[in-house]
Amino acid sequence: MGEEGGADWLAHVLQDADPANDTHSECLRLMDDLYAETYRQLIERQSEFSLLLPDDTEPAATVTAALAEWCEGFLHGLVSDVKADDLRQKLAAEPLSDIIRDLLEMTRASVDDGANEDTNEEALTELVEYLRVAAQLVFEELAELRHPVHGAMAPQESDALH
Repeated sequence: MGEEGGADWLAHVLQDADPANDTHSECLRLMDDLYAETYRQLIERQSEFSLLLPDDTEPAATVTAALAEWCEGFLHGLVSDVKADDLRQKLAAEPLSDIIRDLLEMTRASVDDGANEDTNEEALTELVEYLRVAAQLVFEELAELRHPVHGAMAPQESDALH
């Protein structure tokens, strides 16, 4: 999984899982694969990064609820890093502070019952695109916390994303 501490998030996610359960190792493998693919998408900066959300054939209310939960999880991941002081300073400065405010607002997202389905789908598409770009920007803005090398960025493919 990369640099030391890279598995901390996975231990946190699976803290209540029974390691003796037959599906535990499969879950570990799938989560590790998801982690690796997400990292690859973000590090390559090819606009491939996509949010793990329900398919757009699902009702807008379902996708909106998942989007709100995605934002909540993303924010939780941002503040659960061990580099708390450095991270707090970065998160308090623009552009990250603006992104955090936006994501906090999106945790309360809901479907406008008065709007037609096309309007709701268009709004969802715009929100998903914003989040996709915002996640990429956060990844890039926090690169120095992942790769400190004498004050310069030196990303390596084997390093873990936090």
